[in-house]
Amino acid sequence: MTSIYRVRLAEAGDLPAIYDLIDSAAAWLQEHKNTDQWARPWPDKPTRDARVEKGIADGLTWMVEDAKGSAAATVTCREHGNDMLWTPQEQDEPAAYVSRLIVSRQHAGLGLGAALIHWAALLAMNQWQAKWIRVDVWTTNLALHRYYERQGFNHLRTLKFENRWDYPSAALFQKSTADVDLEAAARFETP
Repeated sequence: MTSIYRVRLAEAGDLPAIYDLIDSAAAWLQEHKNTDQWARPWPDKPTRDARVEKGIADGLTWMVEDAKGSAAATVTCREHGNDMLWTPQEQDEPAAYVSRLIVSRQHAGLGLGAALIHWAALLAMNQWQAKWIRVDVWTTNLALHRYYERQGFNHLRTLKFENRWDYPSAALFQKSTADVDLEAAARFETP
């Protein structure tokens, strides 16, 4: 039987757990995946932390807990994408923009990240009739690009910035919410 996880809106008290998820993922990526993704907070730690805090304050960040109440994952899902990345025509289409989807190393390999994508798409379909689920992926992490392609996402484009660190997550992917796997999304219960 597949485990059911509890998903709830993140609160300010979840910040240490979210930072731990980010830091653990960054260390694991560098050690095992030979990527510079999250090797340093972008563009710096105070700005990164402010984005995480804003996601919580705006009610866009979710925490996933296992049966013991431990942080199993987090995801941020918003209705509008970054204007630097997505065209006005794309922004006019109802979509879910997913970011900071991070699964704890203790829950890695269980398909939790893939299921969370379906859950976020279903949430966005119900809340704002999203037709697409979109993600901007770390530009140089080609293994992550392949992961999203295996999840049914299509690569739209990779933007080029004068300095890669101006925006290091510029590989854009999307898939139709019509492809939502309801069984996968049902791995999460919302209080």
